[in-house]
Amino acid sequence: MHAAIRASVRAAALALALLGAAGAAQASGIERFRAFLRTTQSAAADFEQKVYDRERKLVQQASGRFVFLRPGRFRWTYVQPYAQVIVADGERLWIHDRDLNQVTVRRMSHALGATPAALLAGASDASEAFELADAGTAEGLAWIEARPKDRDAGFERIRIGMDVAGIGAMELTDHFGQTTVLRFARLVRNPQVDPETFRFAPPRGADVLGER
Repeated sequence: MHAAIRASVRAAALALALLGAAGAAQASGIERFRAFLRTTQSAAADFEQKVYDRERKLVQQASGRFVFLRPGRFRWTYVQPYAQVIVADGERLWIHDRDLNQVTVRRMSHALGATPAALLAGASDASEAFELADAGTAEGLAWIEARPKDRDAGFERIRIGMDVAGIGAMELTDHFGQTTVLRFARLVRNPQVDPETFRFAPPRGADVLGER
């Protein structure tokens, strides 16, 4: 897979591995999103992901499943068209590319910062790191737009589409004009999650890169 697409996939996983929200039908996108931050401690869902280049040409698509437990723990698993697992255990972020038998690890404090993952999974007020604005309604969703206050963040903006039950879609645009679009299905809010789900040990023989 092209390196830029892999980078987008990983950014999207950080952005989107922590979803699920509650909100009234009449509430604005921001109100629904803040309800998510208040009420959702865990969630699980299936996802479909598509990546478009600057000209809106489809360059990659994938699918899989995620589960998270706030704050800061998630497991994001790609099953099609390639196998990749991204696990955050609360202290470290592990990315396992099964095709390459390679593991990349970073400390959470270095990997998140003003990222979409911090927007959704962080313990602090999202407005501390992001500028939030309502972005109207479309496709049956109430949208908000979040722009990082840190201009060195790896993306330009993220759009979050809220429905009555939770987060229905997300769109992540990077500084190169590439957009990652995700749609979610069978989302379950606040399930019981085994903490062992977020433990990761590099497979025998795998190359391990980064911060141990």
